[in-house]
Amino acid sequence: MAGFLHILALRPLVRVIAIGEHVPVTRTKSRIHPAWFVAFAALVALVGAAGFRATPSVLIDPLHEEFGWSTATISAAVSINLLLYGLTAPFAAALMERLGMRKVVTGALVLVAAGSGLTVFMTASWQLLLCWGVLVGLGTGSMALAFVATVTARWFVRHRGLVSGILTAAGAAGQLVFLPLLAALATNDGWRTASLVVAFAALAVVPITLIFLRDHPSEIGTTAYGATEPAEAPPHSSGAARRALQVLGQAAKTPTFWLLAGGFAICGASTNGLVGTHFVPAAHEHGMPATTAASLLALVGIFDVAGTIASGWFTDRVNPRILLGVYYFLRGGSLVLLPQLFAPTTEPPMWAFIIFYGLDWVATVPPTVALAREHFGLSGPIVFGWVFASHQVGASIAAVGAGLIHDHAGSYDLAWYISGGLCALAAVMSLVIPSVRATPEPRNMPLTRHA
Repeated sequence: MAGFLHILALRPLVRVIAIGEHVPVTRTKSRIHPAWFVAFAALVALVGAAGFRATPSVLIDPLHEEFGWSTATISAAVSINLLLYGLTAPFAAALMERLGMRKVVTGALVLVAAGSGLTVFMTASWQLLLCWGVLVGLGTGSMALAFVATVTARWFVRHRGLVSGILTAAGAAGQLVFLPLLAALATNDGWRTASLVVAFAALAVVPITLIFLRDHPSEIGTTAYGATEPAEAPPHSSGAARRALQVLGQAAKTPTFWLLAGGFAICGASTNGLVGTHFVPAAHEHGMPATTAASLLALVGIFDVAGTIASGWFTDRVNPRILLGVYYFLRGGSLVLLPQLFAPTTEPPMWAFIIFYGLDWVATVPPTVALAREHFGLSGPIVFGWVFASHQVGASIAAVGAGLIHDHAGSYDLAWYISGGLCALAAVMSLVIPSVRATPEPRNMPLTRHA
């Protein structure tokens, strides 16, 4: 954390603005290690990406009122956005190997700006699918959690887990920062104003990316933070798509990949898919006002920031397999108890659930990133991109599955119980992940080499 506070120091920025001096990230003897500047640029991009991706949720009603499009049609754009957000990640990680992080993230921000800005000219629903679904989905997916894995793998040895936690928490922070503002803009000034604000905000992040983000320590003649010797720069591949698919093919031959992907699919199902989608209507069915239930869900995001940063700190000190097992087991227990906690008012047991569940929301990310890196070496970020894709697939299945359960059973109770059981399964899957010494093949497999 101290490093991030140093980043806010004004003196280096004043010199840059005043005399055009190059940002001192190239000075290996600087009091502030260049890795913290890179982490700062990544943090800003990730905060923005989270806010940009969540924006369509505040545009559903305004678009329905103006164009008469059905909620299903508008939701289809959100669905495409979520799907591409997950599936883009491994290809973006591979593209970062070929072109570098700075070019990929800059291009992603331009895509987000184009997707959001062009919506003000919409006249048909397919244009919404193209803009908010495809363009914004591809853009934000290129700045997803695989980007976190790439930054921490290249730039940090010391505090790697902690930095993973901080950058992951930026996702929750982005929604907390952007959504209230965008909701107010859409209500008071119209949805077009909100869309243009997103477009300009994305473009405003571009200079920060160009100035501070560096692809690898060797680019500026330094080492990763905490490293004792220079690390090998990732070799350039001839094709990002082929590289991503090659990594998937090789990783899929190992049990570790399937254990990580299966656990993370359950993670997505038990967070975004179930709680993120169905908590508010489930609480409302028990007499709780929808606004109160939505406020409780927002509190989950607040506690998520603290929980994820703490998880990163623990990942630097505790076996990540054990952390994942504990996280999934405790989450499953809380979900099994949830149906008994719903009431017209927010009683203390519900507050306890919100705090506890919020702390565990995406605490699974830092140890999962660590395991992908330990088992798959330089290809760890791409492997984690595929693991993250499984997270989004699990979320989409749970969102639909819980709705079907409710339609047939008349309540969400069975969905909570099934999710709790799946979390227990994820805990077991995490604990049986082999140690690195027991599975040396992934670290020496062709994942880290290119033809």
